[in-house]
Amino acid sequence: MIFHQISDWSDAYANAPNIPGGERWPAAWVQPAQAYRDALQGSGRATLDIPYGERARNCFDLFRPEGRPKGLVVFVHGGFWKALDKSFWSHLARGSVEGGYAVAMPSYTLCPDVRISEITREIAAAVARAAAMVEGPLFLAGHSAGGHLVTRMISATSPLPGDVRARISHTVSISGVHDLRPLMKAAMNADLRIDEAEALVESPALLEPMQDVRVTCWVGSAERPEFVRQNALLANIWTGLGAKTCTIEEPGRHHFDVIDGLADPDHPLTRTLLSR
Repeated sequence: MIFHQISDWSDAYANAPNIPGGERWPAAWVQPAQAYRDALQGSGRATLDIPYGERARNCFDLFRPEGRPKGLVVFVHGGFWKALDKSFWSHLARGSVEGGYAVAMPSYTLCPDVRISEITREIAAAVARAAAMVEGPLFLAGHSAGGHLVTRMISATSPLPGDVRARISHTVSISGVHDLRPLMKAAMNADLRIDEAEALVESPALLEPMQDVRVTCWVGSAERPEFVRQNALLANIWTGLGAKTCTIEEPGRHHFDVIDGLADPDHPLTRTLLSR
């Protein structure tokens, strides 16, 4: 028999030190993101820093396709709820925009200034504000901590308004963290401040899904074992609770390049996200 046990929880969730050349990120995203924003601003199809709340980081960028949008994609970034902002990911809107969809990318207040439960409420406000600006079906995508946040939007305790919930066609959690309890044992919890009470109400894997939810859990096969486990965990549990689920491990992808497919309208990740 082979037994598995994690002794170093900080290392279990450490991405850059365990990826060859991992120190290149997040800087590697800056130039392509800026170039894409500049291009869409130049064509009049980007509106930046749209407010959705009162805090400094409560704003999102909206990228529009040519012609009337078929619907809206909201992409929520990662960074373990304590780092980065919307400016790193603009180029990932390309795949959906070229497919005819508008894409909103919000920033949110970071830990330790707020707790994860407050970030959940901020993302709900961002989704609702963006949905009020673009008609049609709604698609949610999130990476890492963003995967947690978008699956919280489709849990039974979602803070989204009912009319917005009803518009959600599909949610894709990319390398999502769906059970917060292990992070209580990691050094980063000094900033996150997750306790047992918050883990129980903010972990999608410990919650019921909304009725008729359709969710894809997508991860890179070369990721840390904990991200692969967390990916399968939500699909496993929510399948048993009536959700329509799909689990995909993209061959050879690690935590930082697993999102690259979103920039390509023909990549399976983009096609899966926009499937109906």
